[in-house]
Amino acid sequence: MTFLWYLPNQVDPGHRGDDAVAGHNSLERLTELARLAEDHGWGGALIGTGWGRPDTFTVATALAARTTTFQPLVAIRPGYWLPAHFASAAGTLDQLSGGRLLINIVSGQDNLAAYGDSEGDQAQRYARTREFLQLVRRLWTEEDVSYDGEYFSVTGSTVATRPVVREGRPHPRLYFGGASEAAQRVAATDADVQLFWGEPLDGIAERISRLRSLEAELGREHPPLEFGLRITTLVRDTTEQAWADAETKVAKLADAAGSRDRRWFKAVGQQRLLDLAERGDVLDDNLYTAPGKYGGGGAGTTWLVGSPEDVAKSLRRYEDLGVTHFILSDTPYREETVRVGDQLLPLLAS
Repeated sequence: MTFLWYLPNQVDPGHRGDDAVAGHNSLERLTELARLAEDHGWGGALIGTGWGRPDTFTVATALAARTTTFQPLVAIRPGYWLPAHFASAAGTLDQLSGGRLLINIVSGQDNLAAYGDSEGDQAQRYARTREFLQLVRRLWTEEDVSYDGEYFSVTGSTVATRPVVREGRPHPRLYFGGASEAAQRVAATDADVQLFWGEPLDGIAERISRLRSLEAELGREHPPLEFGLRITTLVRDTTEQAWADAETKVAKLADAAGSRDRRWFKAVGQQRLLDLAERGDVLDDNLYTAPGKYGGGGAGTTWLVGSPEDVAKSLRRYEDLGVTHFILSDTPYREETVRVGDQLLPLLAS
């Protein structure tokens, strides 16, 4: 099992209830969070992306230079990056960091026009992502690459600085998200790790079964697809305290949100999470769906709530389904990096 945390690279303070401190996205603050993750059992952390945030790759490069074992999981978007430019930048950072780079490919919606990209339909977005993944893999592992695709092309391209190669690791691991049929087909053939958001066990089992079927149907050329879970974990010393704090947090979300227009969410995966609330506020013993009613979005939509033992038991049940990569978080980030790392991770170490 691999355990990563989350680092907020945000222009505005107070992300998902984090402490709104001065210099919240300064190099000193982000370095502190990365080093805390490193010191409290985390393999690294996801660093999100989106136009209007600090540039994710720049943040990851700075943090890699100030840490020793911390693995930045860098979220990037095809269209913001051209494949050859990205393959070169990533190969360089991977070499400089001693092979610590991880990549999360994001194909969801963004303010594309702001950086010169254009909006296509879902099929187009994922067809482009497939080309991006295929070309980047070739640029990392081959010389003199020529490729003429529908979306990207290169001629006689050789990346000068290659990623670090280790047994079982020809290049940085490629994480990928998406719940639509188009996204699942890309994951089944071209990703290394399919990331799920916090769905109940039956939903994750269904999606793993579908992806395994697609691997066989479409003819995967790489090692078998691996699976990961990105979810909020609200951990306290006791079950009772955890639920009391969770309900208090949701009440604050409700006060701040007022009436929420759920139609804003268009991504298939996000809508799946929002729809869970129709099944009940608590599923699978301690999967809390209520945050999604009042403003929790993305990874903040569902929470695993409980004592360290409660949450460890739940994560083990996901592991039993085949999930081996976990990206967890809670706020305030500084305190929860330490609490969850010290209290939860030792229960999952063996």
